[in-house]
Amino acid sequence: MGRRKIKIERVKDSNTRQVTFSKRRTDLFKKANELSILCGAEVAIVVFSPGDNPYSFGHPGVDVVAGKYLELKPKRRNSEGNPSSDSSNMEKLNQELAELLAQIQEGEKKVETHDEILKQNDVAKLSELKELRDSYKDLQDCIKLRLSDIEISECMMLLAQEDPVVGRKAKLSKKKRRKN
Repeated sequence: MGRRKIKIERVKDSNTRQVTFSKRRTDLFKKANELSILCGAEVAIVVFSPGDNPYSFGHPGVDVVAGKYLELKPKRRNSEGNPSSDSSNMEKLNQELAELLAQIQEGEKKVETHDEILKQNDVAKLSELKELRDSYKDLQDCIKLRLSDIEISECMMLLAQEDPVVGRKAKLSKKKRRKN
């Protein structure tokens, strides 16, 4: 069975999707490693699996490369081909993060209030306690999910900021192929 061209669309079967993700993730990390070796580039990649598990590759390390990027002055980051709208999107995401942190603090205050009420009422119904615990867990899950979404968005923005360079290389290679 030879190679054939596949359509680029979401894989419907979850098992097949996981296998595809694993294979392509490995290839992506190999390409990043080749880029770092051949060009001496410092590379960082963060990928989240369909099961929301994070995978990362970095040369010399993800933390080192991300730290180096974050230490750049904002003007210098924007001058490297990043649209100015990215900074406004980052500001918006930071604002959402601040709001979520405020919600977390409010939730913690509510928990403290509930704890005080429980201490005052030594005899509380077990069902009420379970409802209280469940609502607190639901709030925690909702906040964690939203934080995860924001982190993913920030990672995607960081990766997208590098796309213009990759895009130029891809256009140059297409032009070379057309000439041949």
